[in-house]
Amino acid sequence: MAKSVDYFFSPVSPWTYLGHERFIAMLKKHGASVNLRPVDYGRIFPVSGGLPLKQRAPQRQAYRMMELRRWQAFVGLPMILEPKYFPAPADSASVLICAAARKSSTDAAMKLSQAFLRACWSEERNLGDEATLDQIVCEQGLDAAVLRADAGAGADYDKFTQEAIDRGVFGAPTYVYRDEIFWGQDRLDFLERALGAS
Repeated sequence: MAKSVDYFFSPVSPWTYLGHERFIAMLKKHGASVNLRPVDYGRIFPVSGGLPLKQRAPQRQAYRMMELRRWQAFVGLPMILEPKYFPAPADSASVLICAAARKSSTDAAMKLSQAFLRACWSEERNLGDEATLDQIVCEQGLDAAVLRADAGAGADYDKFTQEAIDRGVFGAPTYVYRDEIFWGQDRLDFLERALGAS
């Protein structure tokens, strides 16, 4: 049976950044495909009990920073723990990822996702700035004008967000394999076991 993982994420999530490269390597190792699902957590949080970072209790914010330090050291990725342009709106970047999948390929969209994540978390670039987004798109060998002209990409983004809500997704990243939810890059080991067992 073909192996396929639904990947719900935000291009401004630090946890997505910490897991993205490992997830790509895991897919290759197990011969699995991916269904990209960039989604709007601004719509998901209100219906799932989540809160934007600045509205969380101080204890939770402090523990988040501790965990980011732990995971950054463990994974070994370059990371600015408190980037200048975070939080940044994710809608435009997400729609561009949807357009890249539609106009080019899933691989191109995965690479663009990685470039956006890296831009936010290790390069101190502003994903809320349209010119910066277009520059990153061009750096990946894609045509920003073509992607922006794809009217269907915004509809995909809305559809994926509703799908996430309907399927019980509440955080980023979330991987769904054969209807089993794995929330967080710290659950990649469990996802790999599932991929290896089937």
